[in-house]
Amino acid sequence: MEEVRGLKSKELYPGIFSRHAVAYQRRLDEVMARGEARGRQRVIDVVEARSGMRILDLACGPGNMTRPLAARVAPSGEVVGVDLAPGMIELARSAGIQNARFEVMDIEALAFPDGTFDAAICGHGLQFVPDLPRALGEARRVLKDSGRLVASVPGAPVKDSVRALIDDVIERWLPAAPRVADDQTTRATVGDPDALRQAAIDAGFADARVEQVEEDVRWDSAEHLVSMLMSWWDCACRLEAVAADRREAFRKDALAAVKLEHPGAMTMTGRNLVLVAQK
Repeated sequence: MEEVRGLKSKELYPGIFSRHAVAYQRRLDEVMARGEARGRQRVIDVVEARSGMRILDLACGPGNMTRPLAARVAPSGEVVGVDLAPGMIELARSAGIQNARFEVMDIEALAFPDGTFDAAICGHGLQFVPDLPRALGEARRVLKDSGRLVASVPGAPVKDSVRALIDDVIERWLPAAPRVADDQTTRATVGDPDALRQAAIDAGFADARVEQVEEDVRWDSAEHLVSMLMSWWDCACRLEAVAADRREAFRKDALAAVKLEHPGAMTMTGRNLVLVAQK
């Protein structure tokens, strides 16, 4: 893919995720309800939320992970969700989640005093941070002594027939995705279990480990898969660059290609890395 000169991650991602916040919420709610988001679920389990805790949800999106944690810290605890995408925060606030509040905030510059939270989580957000050491350092700073950060990131994709079909259609119809230069070091780090663990240690955490978690996501039909695919950030940003008639042609071609090989339900396997870092 060609690099878009001068484009920065904080110029690209907040807008894309804001414009597609509703579809993102719908897709993630769906897979979480079916127990298929095993990487994110592992984060929720490991953080061990309980009544009275204050938890920070970094890159919280529309609050998909905030909601179950807020229920666990009730009635006296609180979950604070922060995200740089205003559209995500607006959607999260509109959900009326009890024991939770949401703020537009850069996770590289958290507006909280030292030692504010008992724990912090992040569900598939660290890969978008241009300065990972700063973000990890900020997470550590706002944790109380012995506080824990638990974060999931997507691992290397599992190449299967469904993914191969989709990739082929995308390459035929859509321009290259915008590629920013300032998050490449971060992406290399979070994709490597040893490097991710070391980044947490270098940020000042006393101990850290990285778990690998696989998950299978079921799609009921080709229509189901393609409708969700078109709102995934990396596909959505490419679709935004083409005219409406070409977007529709892409949708029809993707639908036909998937239906031909998979006329019914199908499953895609994903990999996750889960960082557990102790202050």
